[in-house]
Amino acid sequence: MSSFDCGPRELVGNEKWFLVRSRPKAEAKAQWHLGAQGFRNFLPQFEKTTRHARKLRTAKAPLFPGYLFIILDLQRDRWLSVRSTVGVSDLYGNRDGTPVAVPHGIVETLIDRCDGDLVRLDGSLAEGQSVRILSGPFADMVGNLKRLNAAGRVQVLLHIMGATVPVVLHRSALAPAT
Repeated sequence: MSSFDCGPRELVGNEKWFLVRSRPKAEAKAQWHLGAQGFRNFLPQFEKTTRHARKLRTAKAPLFPGYLFIILDLQRDRWLSVRSTVGVSDLYGNRDGTPVAVPHGIVETLIDRCDGDLVRLDGSLAEGQSVRILSGPFADMVGNLKRLNAAGRVQVLLHIMGATVPVVLHRSALAPAT
């Protein structure tokens, strides 16, 4: 299979990154089938905690639900076959059907932020910043970043039931709040 986890990847010749839209909740299936056809692709993922029936479950989730990236050379590759791949809905493009390349630097930045096979969103954290907790029992809560230390531990102030509660987490569980 030609798909790859996070890591530095060089584009050769006329290769560029393109955006593939998957069918609902079929990003991994699309990634696998594209890789089986020899297309190099990238599905950025992060660790996400979900709550259901009073239980917490942490699993990998797509950073951009419904989308993944693929490397194509439009003059060399049979890119029309991407649209008929299992799990793929469409290849993002112009009205005439020609694929539009992702601007240089976007996918490369995501790959640079990878740790293993997960994208880390905590690179630009600063004290006093508003942050969203991505995993753990406080997932999806927004708080204020109070303290960072060199070991990667952070203290976040959460507003719970009218009180400010300090919570200590690893910085990889945070992302800047938007």
